[in-house]
Amino acid sequence: MPDQAKAQDSLTITVVFDNYEYKQGLETSWGFACVIQGMEDTLLFDTGADGDILLRNMEKMNLDPQQIESLVISHDHWDHTGGLQAFLGQNDRVDLYLLDSFSQDLDANERFPNLKAHRSLESRKICEHVYTTGKMGSRIAEQSLIIDTSKGLIVITGCAHPGIVDIVKQAKTLLSKQIFLVMGGFHLRDKNDTEIADIIQNFQSLGVNYVGASHCTGDKAIKAFANTYKERAIDLGVGQVIRIDDLQ
Repeated sequence: MPDQAKAQDSLTITVVFDNYEYKQGLETSWGFACVIQGMEDTLLFDTGADGDILLRNMEKMNLDPQQIESLVISHDHWDHTGGLQAFLGQNDRVDLYLLDSFSQDLDANERFPNLKAHRSLESRKICEHVYTTGKMGSRIAEQSLIIDTSKGLIVITGCAHPGIVDIVKQAKTLLSKQIFLVMGGFHLRDKNDTEIADIIQNFQSLGVNYVGASHCTGDKAIKAFANTYKERAIDLGVGQVIRIDDLQ
């Protein structure tokens, strides 16, 4: 088991599915997924909308599906679960973490006898230093991922339907630590300039150090975060590799 310092030094987050391009030669499509390496388990967070694209992108980035040990699904929408069956066809020896309210079809075991599915509505520990927020939201139930590093908490969201500010607050409440990085889909496409500015101000008040906004955040909000956070705004898209040790 890696200790906290070692985990921080080697921690990388690789975006393997997104509707934005970061590295040429990879395929984009609506949705989100990322691979987290350097913790006790190697994790896949969400699977995008298309399994073929997910697996091709992983192959081009030399990420072996067989090396994934834990798979966390943020919410039961096609653009985050669409690649699940194709992925499990390559590797069903994973621990799959779902909210109890998600469709039963997601973890049907007939085709994947080695799959270990874990359903819960509560925050849970995935492996050492990695947690879920537990169920948030009422209309659309969603969970986010929290990684505890010595630099602070990393919060990874799928679409942030329950509200990105509330998700950040939940992470701080659960682990009582500062927020180092918030990344993923923030679901701000329909927000006006005033609403976006208020959300950014909340991020600053909550002490969020780095931001990586993508997927459903919307171009206007992504630009606003970049204008405010400047060099601490991480440009996300398929192929981006975030090395936590490179961030101060």
